[in-house]
Amino acid sequence: MPDPFDCRSGLAPLPEVLLDRLRQADEVLVLTGAGVSAESGIATFREALTGLWARFDPAQLATAEAFQEDPARVWSWYEWRRAQVLRAEPNAAHRALADWADRQGRLRLVTQNVDDLHERAGSRDVIHLHGSLHEPRCFDCANPLAAPPPVGAEAQLLAPPTCPLCGGLARPGVVWFGESLPEAALATAWALAERCNLCLVVGTSGLVQPAASLPVVARQQGATVIRIDPQPAADFQADWQLLGAAGLILPALLERL
Repeated sequence: MPDPFDCRSGLAPLPEVLLDRLRQADEVLVLTGAGVSAESGIATFREALTGLWARFDPAQLATAEAFQEDPARVWSWYEWRRAQVLRAEPNAAHRALADWADRQGRLRLVTQNVDDLHERAGSRDVIHLHGSLHEPRCFDCANPLAAPPPVGAEAQLLAPPTCPLCGGLARPGVVWFGESLPEAALATAWALAERCNLCLVVGTSGLVQPAASLPVVARQQGATVIRIDPQPAADFQADWQLLGAAGLILPALLERL
């Protein structure tokens, strides 16, 4: 495995063998994580909370039990997060991946992020492993519900809307701790990992399962795996690591295809 390439001050000269693999790949799987959204100014899930939420650990607000105990508190926190997302804009990494898919019709995007920045950048058929902030559903009957108008910048307590079918409370459309990932999304992601010949892992530590197994599966099937992140991962089973911001590296790679 080559040493990581430090691209934090610009894309370093890369071996021709790596560029050849990028150019020749006809089945590309891209797995993105919180680091991509962070470049748009969205706080990562585990960053310290402020204001109304300062006394809570985010993990305390991300379970079905927490919602049952205090629906308004949990709903309001997620609506505050959704409002942050709606004020953010896609960055150069989001746009580069959308452009890459337009050029390379067999690129598929799998994300651990619950925002819609990939879609707003132009990516289509994004597979959301951890759900979406923009797709609430009924806590009781799972009926899909329309997202309400966004709240303002200031955190506030809001009662969840009710389901028109059963009267149950709306819950955020994200995967909470203790819940299974969406079966269809996970099955599709697994199938893509098994058949891709290039896997890009962007802005994620590669530690959260089962998403962390996708590049492992891809590599076992013979795919080239490239990790893009500012921090190296010593135990990451990748062929290549490019260290730096995805918003700098991905557009530069796209120029060289």
